[in-house]
Amino acid sequence: MAPYQFRQANPTDLPLIWEILQQAIMRRKADGSNQWQDGYPNPAVIQKDIEQGHGFVLIEKDTVVGYSAVIINHEPAYAAIEGKWLTNADFVVVHRVAIAVTHLGKGLAQKILEYVADFTRQNHIYSIKADTNFDNPAMIKVFEKLGYSYCGEVYFRGSPRKAYEKVLTYK
Repeated sequence: MAPYQFRQANPTDLPLIWEILQQAIMRRKADGSNQWQDGYPNPAVIQKDIEQGHGFVLIEKDTVVGYSAVIINHEPAYAAIEGKWLTNADFVVVHRVAIAVTHLGKGLAQKILEYVADFTRQNHIYSIKADTNFDNPAMIKVFEKLGYSYCGEVYFRGSPRKAYEKVLTYK
């Protein structure tokens, strides 16, 4: 059995997902970041992710160790990019990537993005778009390491975010 699995979240995962996100929110605050310091994300956002089939968990053995939202073709804020996307075709958006504090430093954010790339290809889509705060060097480093291209800025709740895209190749 592979050490990690990536699957759709279900309602029983919500408490663990929220715990992981609260840890990430506290880490961002401790780092002096403004990201996730305005009441977002919150349990209602995660519940909506799960209900809409967008919530995904990274599992190690039987334990939820990471979370992300994976959405096909829907991010209204991306239409108003200050810059230019690499493609204008179908895309997958990844949001709210968070890793349990007990599993930091193991490359699991990268692992989530690799699973998202697999999911994207399985859906015959070849573009992943994502964004992060300017003051989130760890996520920026993951995007750059995985070959995402910086495309410009997008805005969420009035704040600018660095926008990235990766065009996938056929496997």
